[in-house]
This record gives sequence, C-alpha cells and structure tokens, in this order.
Amino acid sequence: MQERHVENNAPLAPLTTFRLGGPATRLVTATTDDEVIAAVRAADDAGTPLLVIGGGSNLVIGDKGFEGTALRIATRGFALDGTALELAAGENWSDAVGRTVEAGLAGVECLAGIPGSAGATPIQNVGAYGQDVSEALTEVVAYDRHSGETVTLSRAECGFSYRHSRFKQHPERFVVLRVRFALEDADGLSAPLRYDQTARALGVGTGDRVPLAVARKTVLALRASKGMVLDPDDHDTWSAGSFFTNPVLTEDEHDDLVRRVHDRLGPDAAPPAFPDGDGRVKTSAAWLIDRAGFTKGYGSGPARISTKHTLALTNRGRATTEDLLALAREVRDGVHDAFGVTLVNEPVTVGVSL
Repeated sequence: MQERHVENNAPLAPLTTFRLGGPATRLVTATTDDEVIAAVRAADDAGTPLLVIGGGSNLVIGDKGFEGTALRIATRGFALDGTALELAAGENWSDAVGRTVEAGLAGVECLAGIPGSAGATPIQNVGAYGQDVSEALTEVVAYDRHSGETVTLSRAECGFSYRHSRFKQHPERFVVLRVRFALEDADGLSAPLRYDQTARALGVGTGDRVPLAVARKTVLALRASKGMVLDPDDHDTWSAGSFFTNPVLTEDEHDDLVRRVHDRLGPDAAPPAFPDGDGRVKTSAAWLIDRAGFTKGYGSGPARISTKHTLALTNRGRATTEDLLALAREVRDGVHDAFGVTLVNEPVTVGVSL
C-alpha cells in the first residue's frame, strides 16, 4: 500500500453527505480492487475494526469518530458491452446513470441523481421513482472476508428485498468490488414508467415509455425540488436523502394504523396504502411524519427537517451527530405515539444508534 493513500487521525465528516462525524484512527484510500482487498485483509489480520466508505451518502458517523481503519473505495471503471454494464464500486452512481442514458440504454434512468457510489447501490437495494437497482442488476463481485476470496454473487444470491440485501444483513462479511447490470435497448426510450408522479410530470400514463433523456431530466428535476440532488450551497441537501424507510405492515398492523388515523384526523382521512405481497401493506413514512406534526422545516436547532421534503433530516451547517439523532428520535417517537408505527432509519449508523 503506497503511503500517500494512508492518513492518520483523518476527518470523516467531509466524506459524508451529512458532513457529520469525528475522525478515524486511520484512513486508507484504495484506487484498485487489489488495494481494497489488501486493506481489508490487513485490518482483518490485525483484528482492527473496519469501516468501508463509498460516496458517504448513507452514513451517520458518531461525533467520537471511528476507532479503527476507514477504507475509502475510490476505484474507477465503467465498461459497457452491448447492453451489459460493469461498474467499479467507487464509480459515482449518478454519473454512471447519465452515461447509460447517453448510450441509449434503459433500466436505471429513474435512479438518476441518487448520490453515492455504485458499490453502495446493491447494499441498500437503492430505489426511486418506480425502479430498484436489483431489477437491472445481474451480479455483484465482492471480497468475502469469511473465506478470504473474491466471489461472484448472482442476483438471487444477493437476497434483495425492500431497501435490504444480504450485504446489509451481514455487513461484516462482504466488501463490494464490482456491480454488473443487464440494461435494455428500447430504441432510445425509457423502461415503462411505474411511478405516478413521474408519469404525471411527463403528461403520460403509467406503463408508457418516454425518451431516456427526458425521463432522466424529469427525475432530476423532481429530486431537486425535494432537496435530493447534492448542492454544497443548499443545506437541504446536507442529508442522507430519505432518513426513514417506508413502513411495511401486516394486515393487522395496517388495520390498527387506519383506526388511529381516523381517531386523530377524522373518518375521511386515510394513510397511503400499497400492496406489498403476502398480505402486507406498505405505507408512506413522509405522510406519517407530516401528519404527526413534523412538517417541512421542523426544528429550531442546527439539525432540522428539510424545507423541501419531510423525509430528509438535514445539517443546517453547525450540527453535530447528536443533534441529528435527537431530531431523528423525536420524529420516530412522535410518529409512534400518534400512529403506533415505528419508523426505521435508512442510513447506516457508525458508533451510534437511534
């Protein structure tokens, strides 16, 4: 490992979109797969805690920082062969989506503008505006810390579900190196649109296709209107995007939610409900947060709800991680008190918890 890739007592806040968190004992920046594997093996052989950082868009790091080795994956690689795409884990995801659109290939165009690295997308099974990364993904190449070998996992072996995967379930086992996708050549058109808001913005119906560039531009505009496109001058984007996942409820839990909504908001009020298979129902975290009294811009301290989107908790410039967590707990507990639903944080927490 070349010494220029190593920094001691290194600040981690600048490597996250929250711009929060204390320093790491040691920061290693890896620019090749071999460097990534060497850094992981060195930490594992020494029994040193390891924190893997890509784009930092899904991390909440404690104010005390990280006692161990932080590994920043800065690998690069965009390889397109027909409709098959391979991305190095360190590739900027939003830029990669833009390049697939330029190439006239559909499948990830509605995931434009999502911050972070390509390697992080399968961990969270990133999704937005009717597309999930798992739908286009075919394989993940990863370093298996248990076996000490590089492995290739099929889509089925990744264990994808809503904002979840095998990688998220076992965070200490795999380090993603490369992600492979099968895209679609639809003569310059998008995949069929499945998100009502996107279709309405385009003046078409769900199931319709539109020119790829138009779909991407529309999604970027929708994200920007919610503060979901990174802008260093806009504190509404100093966030991790959606802080809470949309709750997936059993039939009984959903019935209880409906009763609580009627008691609190009146008999004509109804929470959003989307069938999620096996009798489960997905509802909207943003709707619950807003109806519980936590509206856009809520808060008086340095951590507040975004002025553009109730799902985003933001650093207004002087916040600490504890400020952010205090707000998150207030929102979580307030929603539970109002509606009996416990919200779950989407970002990964390091050295702290809700």
